[in-house]
Amino acid sequence: MNPAGTGARRVQGHTVNDQTGELPGRGHIEIDGLTKTFASDAGDITAIEGIDFDIAPREFVGIVGPSGCGKSTLLRCVGGLIAPSTGEVRIGGEVVTTPDRRIGYVFQKAVLLPWRRVLDNVMLPFEVMRRPTEEDRRKAHEVLEMVGLAEYLQHRPGELSGGMQQRVSVARALAVEPSILLMDEPFGALDAQTRDLMNLELLRIWQESQTTVVFVTHDIGEALFLSDRVMVMSARPGGVQDVIDVDLERPRTFEQVEADERFWSLRQRIREQLE
Repeated sequence: MNPAGTGARRVQGHTVNDQTGELPGRGHIEIDGLTKTFASDAGDITAIEGIDFDIAPREFVGIVGPSGCGKSTLLRCVGGLIAPSTGEVRIGGEVVTTPDRRIGYVFQKAVLLPWRRVLDNVMLPFEVMRRPTEEDRRKAHEVLEMVGLAEYLQHRPGELSGGMQQRVSVARALAVEPSILLMDEPFGALDAQTRDLMNLELLRIWQESQTTVVFVTHDIGEALFLSDRVMVMSARPGGVQDVIDVDLERPRTFEQVEADERFWSLRQRIREQLE
């Protein structure tokens, strides 16, 4: 709810002025008329069409929608991995045209180099950019401590559980201090118990890092538990069908959320739109 007469709203304890755009720049995503069409032998396929959306700095936004609606395509356009056919994405007012170090990525699979130890995997982004420095190593140690893996620096990925491997992936994404973290069904391959633990861990990391998060998932409950807002996408060509404000207090626990009638009401609202 906007404070009366201020044109502002609260996101994670910070005031964002909707008229002046306070807290601009770092982590601010603007999506304007975004359409992406792919060529195929059977003719052009429009994956997403006419998407307009604005994400505030430090906001956590979940994206849900039917299979094949273009959720991952949208995320790839936001991250500069593919170019839109029409429209544009702006981060901090700058048009995204190529991958940007301000953006970190976490995918469904951890994609770790199996022969490299945990610390070396987290150091990889620095090695790609330049010769790593002692400050880079300090940052790598810091993010590994943040995700609870300070005691596993010298382990190899094969010696870790699936959940721990994903935490390494999150740490690698955070090491370069991105203002935005794009997550494409990062916990989809994990068992239910590990997934719940990772959701709690992700909220803790997000609150500590103050990073904008865009989180794609097929799980409605997961989206509502994590997010400030949930974008519901329509079937292909994917567009914005609805935007849900998740007015549930933070910090959140599963017990608290599942005992709240608002959670079940929002869940049903989204489910009906996806049927």
